[in-house]
Amino acid sequence: MRRKWLGISQSALAEHLGVSFQQVQKYERGANRVSASMLVRIAQRLETTVGELVGETAEPQQGDSSLFEKLAVPGAVQLLEAFAGVQQPALRTAILNLTRSLIEDAGDAPVRRSR
Repeated sequence: MRRKWLGISQSALAEHLGVSFQQVQKYERGANRVSASMLVRIAQRLETTVGELVGETAEPQQGDSSLFEKLAVPGAVQLLEAFAGVQQPALRTAILNLTRSLIEDAGDAPVRRSR
């Protein structure tokens, strides 16, 4: 999330780290382990601390931490960007209600409806 927030592409981060962009993808998905030295280099490039990257900050970050967990779900940021591009309030409400209906139909817990 930090990389996206800073507007750094996976390719640019990979180039800085001396690895392939596929390797950065694997790091982000958790498919490959990140060495301590690599984690330090990543934190430096992303202008943060290792502690913040691994969720070990002493003080809670500004905002809701569960929001960050939700944004870490693959596709969540892209979905949010697309949703933010919808200008009509009624259409945004319809998209939310459709999404909630799909979740309910899949057998997940009921979700609150928008009006």
